[in-house]
Amino acid sequence: MKKILLIIIVVLFSCAAPKKCCGQDNIKDIFKFSTFYTAVNGGTSISDVETYSVTDGLSVQTVKTPYDYNLTLGVRKIARFGYENRANTFYDGTESNYSDGATIGKRDGVEFLFQVDYRRQEGVKYLDQHHFIRYVDSAWLAKAEYLKDGFADVEYFETSQRYRYTIGKFSFNVGAAQRLSEPYGYDPLEEWILDNGNLHYTYLAIQEGYTVDVYNSEYKDPSGATVANSSEVWKEVVIPQVLANYTDKKRNELDRIIQHSLVLGFDYYYYNKSFWVHSWANLMPYHYNDGGEFNYHNYVDGQWYDYSGGLIFGQKINKQLGIFVEGKYNKYWNREWYDFKTGINYIIR
Repeated sequence: MKKILLIIIVVLFSCAAPKKCCGQDNIKDIFKFSTFYTAVNGGTSISDVETYSVTDGLSVQTVKTPYDYNLTLGVRKIARFGYENRANTFYDGTESNYSDGATIGKRDGVEFLFQVDYRRQEGVKYLDQHHFIRYVDSAWLAKAEYLKDGFADVEYFETSQRYRYTIGKFSFNVGAAQRLSEPYGYDPLEEWILDNGNLHYTYLAIQEGYTVDVYNSEYKDPSGATVANSSEVWKEVVIPQVLANYTDKKRNELDRIIQHSLVLGFDYYYYNKSFWVHSWANLMPYHYNDGGEFNYHNYVDGQWYDYSGGLIFGQKINKQLGIFVEGKYNKYWNREWYDFKTGINYIIR
């Protein structure tokens, strides 16, 4: 995947350079006005939780959650739209730039974002990444993007090449998209479902190396360590972890697959100092079926719709009152992730 991303970057940069694509002046122009940034953010996580047990007399256990943190490293070159007020002096990695999801930037040419976030949230660690590079011309555009969102449990690499047609403030586009990802829709637990709809979890655990002695209420993991002394703990505590580990293992064993799709989209941008609208949408209504065993077509009985979009709206009704709505939404395969915010500002004079 890294090699593919590197090739796409080289190709796009080459397209952006008019003549001497390897010259130092052109490389300098590409990175001109870009920003390199790194920052560390942290804070208190959820409060400690006390759990009580009366199995062998009253006992109290305190579950502590370590503090949250976020380490961000990145470089970006994306022209700001008129409504984006750069209030902060520095980039710290916590900004919510919804316009980064738009297909078309404010200016033609090369724009890019490469950002890595290593974070711990409520005791769970994530390594999130969002990289993209796009080249926009008056008649066509190309984009390569890699996204890994641990919180939404989605990861893919996507490229697209599109014809662009502009009518007023609308920019319409149509073309092809290629996505490299794990086979979403595949359920490793499906083969363990019984005829009555229940999951044969104990037999699955035994196959994974666990030992079960129901008569003596002893449940041991593959290393021989006792993990439960009752069926209740076995079912409520151990089995969920067994299923999670098994699912992750089976998913990681599969190769990534490439999905070729038709893509349609539009962008609209209007701005003045008291009113602005920026919206965009992308639809993939048709996907090529190569007959693969783990193709998503097999899980949805044919074609499906993948789509994404965003809206940024703001209005200063008068000198005191203003309203805003901002958000973006993505639906790929059986994954959904989105962000939004809305509010009212009123200045007392």
